[in-house]
Amino acid sequence: MTTSIKSQSVADQMNKDPILTVEHVSMRFGGLLAVGDLSFQAYRGDITALIGPNGAGKTTVFNCITGFYRPTEGMITMHRANGEHHILERLPDFEIPKKAKVARTFQNIRLFSGLTVLENLLVAQHNKLMLASGYTIMGLLGLGGYKKASAESVDLAKFWLEKTNLIDRADDPAGDLPYGDQRRLEIARAMCTGPELLCLDEPAAGLNPRESAALNDLLRSIRADTGVSVLLIEHDMSVVMEISDHVVVLEYGQKISDGTPEQVRNDPRVIAAYLGVDDDEVSQVINSVPVANSVVEAISASLVGAVSKTTKAKTAVSSKLKVTAPKAAASSKSLAKPAVKISEKPTVKPVAKTAVAKPAPKIAAVATPAAPNGGGVSNALLTARDGKPDDLLKIKGIGPVNQRKLNEHGIFHFDQIGAWKKADIKAAEAYLAFDGRIAREDWMTQAKAFAKAAKSPVKPAVKSAPVKSTPVKSTAAKVKGGK
Repeated sequence: MTTSIKSQSVADQMNKDPILTVEHVSMRFGGLLAVGDLSFQAYRGDITALIGPNGAGKTTVFNCITGFYRPTEGMITMHRANGEHHILERLPDFEIPKKAKVARTFQNIRLFSGLTVLENLLVAQHNKLMLASGYTIMGLLGLGGYKKASAESVDLAKFWLEKTNLIDRADDPAGDLPYGDQRRLEIARAMCTGPELLCLDEPAAGLNPRESAALNDLLRSIRADTGVSVLLIEHDMSVVMEISDHVVVLEYGQKISDGTPEQVRNDPRVIAAYLGVDDDEVSQVINSVPVANSVVEAISASLVGAVSKTTKAKTAVSSKLKVTAPKAAASSKSLAKPAVKISEKPTVKPVAKTAVAKPAPKIAAVATPAAPNGGGVSNALLTARDGKPDDLLKIKGIGPVNQRKLNEHGIFHFDQIGAWKKADIKAAEAYLAFDGRIAREDWMTQAKAFAKAAKSPVKPAVKSAPVKSTPVKSTAAKVKGGK
């Protein structure tokens, strides 16, 4: 059933007309990769949502589309209804709304607070008004078609004020509007530019449930009445799942899911991203029926707006994942299979602390023990030195499951990870089922820092030699003696 739905969705997408094509876009800020090799399409007449955890790179993608950033790599193409194609990264930012017909709102409200509500919408039509005024001269004298263009601009502004229920506040300063009204005014201002693609950056941020419902109605109305396509970033999943036709999910600047809201809701990688499960634990979530079911229920609840349940679900999932998951039942075939199969094999447990006075002898680096996939790192050990493994959980990105797998493959200490080469990283990624995450989270630098800290114990304070005090003769005595 799932396969047939997916194939039907792919077929539907092939039949749709793309309005925006993002191809292999990457955006670097120095050594930071904010967006990596991202490709997706937004289709004409659709509401496409771009979602993901905080810091996933969503606003960076918007800034690349609307000309605030020039992508380091890749191409972004806008396909207009009249047959024109514009490569957006080649256009100056001010020409993207004018020529490519792409408008946007911002995560933080950017209205002209000192201007009236009506004037904010007239400013959005400055291209048309400036052309009709002959760039000020004809406007000052009221010549040519300026009066007509001015009247049309006011009519368009009034239309969108009525559409957003702001017509009664037309003469009020924009800064005096309540927060929800300012959000709607930003959308109205963007629509006054006559866009074919409307980009909304978290339009429901800070809105209460009633205002979010009104926003859903407004966006549906915009699509139905004007045919404008919508691309939005949103954290309110009640908005995303209710109005979106197509959802793209980002994590660490890379696409992890792309499809209908229903497909995305049930994608294990999306579940893992929203509940904080590490990459290598996804396969365990999938193979463990009780855990998988609880996670799916938790993420489904969060995706329909029950944000308060997410924290509880995350805690429950984390506590379950610390215990080795049971084998999947035969009925779990409908769940997706893990990317990497790890065969079972008896492991060498680290020497536990005992009351024996004699500690376990130090074991130097030996030949790498055979890993389940036939490979291993070059500096693996049979057991931890002195029977005391380091707490690898201190390294960001290493969870309980990662630590257990590293120990199984002979990695117990920070200095081992700090000494890894490219071949070691590749071998470790194979049995951890990672894909570039070790380098991305810079395990080696973290490990070196922890290893250095462990080797530098705090030195006791040095006692200074007592200082002999020299008696000082009083001034009075000196004066007396002088007499």
